[in-house]
Amino acid sequence: MDGVEKGKTAKYLREKRGVPAHVTEQLKEFTQIKRKITDALSDGELTIGQIAEKINMEKHDAVFYVMTLFKYGVIKVGQLDDMDEYYTYILNK
Repeated sequence: MDGVEKGKTAKYLREKRGVPAHVTEQLKEFTQIKRKITDALSDGELTIGQIAEKINMEKHDAVFYVMTLFKYGVIKVGQLDDMDEYYTYILNK
């Protein structure tokens, strides 16, 4: 590893081995779904069920993506609905 800067191991390996095609495809898919969810939330607060319906996705898949976006700070929790059953989610601006 001559000529490689200290702390750049991941960059070195990525350049040497490349990124697998399936990883690139998964990232593209995630980015598309992220865009759909953020576009849906740009209209206002929605529950996970409403998000799933709006972007035409299974509810259990929508839960995974919404929780991932929440974990990384893209969206945040809004209010409880009128019957105190479901949280709404909004964009984190």
